[in-house]
Amino acid sequence: MAAPFPTLSRLVVALPMLALLASCVSVGSVRAPVASTAATLGVTRGPSIESFGLLPRDSAAALDSFTASCVVLTQRQDQSGLTRPFDWQPACRSAAAWPRGEAPRFFATYFESARVGDGAAFATGYFEPEIAGSRTRRPGFDVPVYGEPQDLVRCWRADIPENERADSPPLSRRTPEGECVEYYSRAEIEDGALAGRGLEIAWAADPVEFFFLQIQGSGRLLTPEGEVIRIGYSNQNGHAYTGIGGVMREEGLLGDGPGQYAASMQGIMQYIRENPEAGRELMRMNESWVFFRELEGDGPLGSIGVPVRGESSVAVDPNFVPYGAPVFLSTDRVEARGLWVAQDTGGAIKGPNRFDTFWGAGERAREVAGGMSARGQAVLFLPRGTLDRLGVAP
Repeated sequence: MAAPFPTLSRLVVALPMLALLASCVSVGSVRAPVASTAATLGVTRGPSIESFGLLPRDSAAALDSFTASCVVLTQRQDQSGLTRPFDWQPACRSAAAWPRGEAPRFFATYFESARVGDGAAFATGYFEPEIAGSRTRRPGFDVPVYGEPQDLVRCWRADIPENERADSPPLSRRTPEGECVEYYSRAEIEDGALAGRGLEIAWAADPVEFFFLQIQGSGRLLTPEGEVIRIGYSNQNGHAYTGIGGVMREEGLLGDGPGQYAASMQGIMQYIRENPEAGRELMRMNESWVFFRELEGDGPLGSIGVPVRGESSVAVDPNFVPYGAPVFLSTDRVEARGLWVAQDTGGAIKGPNRFDTFWGAGERAREVAGGMSARGQAVLFLPRGTLDRLGVAP
């Protein structure tokens, strides 16, 4: 992703992060945005903050995430067009010292609620995978985890007309003759295009598990000696992301009928393992490859450069949700209901009221995120006075 920080979530051409799993497991169509930002789409006033019945524990976790986001909120331009850095300063000045046991009162004091468009929301999930790995190659650990190669550059290929060239050239590579060409695809990398260059930062045991770790954009490698190696997104090969869940749906492989597989990450993995040859070709249809770096600290980074927290952080389209803004989701999946904070984004997370909820690490996180597909309503918490300034009717 072209973000200034490595992201967890969704990894497409502009990845962050992580939320590319959303393309794999979401069911049903996602409406195309009818406007380019929340400000142009329009917002309406929502209920009072007190009416949401915020729970102290849920609110305390959200307050911690909001506090961590304040360095961005008070300095970075809001792409959604709804807020200004100055608007967030009163809440951010109080956030760190506010008693966590009284977190619901914090949100009621400093925020008002608003719906973007009709507020109809669709939410998926992502997590931080834990898979078997090793710092060195040895029997049973043959899948390379590559760091970012030096020949990954941005340049324009000669076959791209001048009038189709955007502000930033695509990720590519140059041949020894200086010609700009596409970077190696997933299939070419798996076939050894980067072998022997010393780019391996670790080795994974299972190519299927590693494929899904790449979709998440971050994860943990657990070595036989008990060491935990945390890796996070560094860059991507410039090829477009293809959600293999969508491919399987088109082929009639996902569903509830005879011979079909569950429309979830677990169902997709089951198909790949039961059909290894077809599964390998299916994975190669996603030509995007993610390069990693080793991480330090207690959590993966979201696209704004602060750690994301399980059951508190959510990935959004920053054109429709300000980074750092609290978001209240009311959905048909009870797990996703409650207060979240926008700290990440992803190539599959596009348009108004589209969310990817982060669930942390571990087996429960894997299970919930892998099958998350929720619909309902979303309400943003904006600094008090924002709606008056925007001229939103009472």
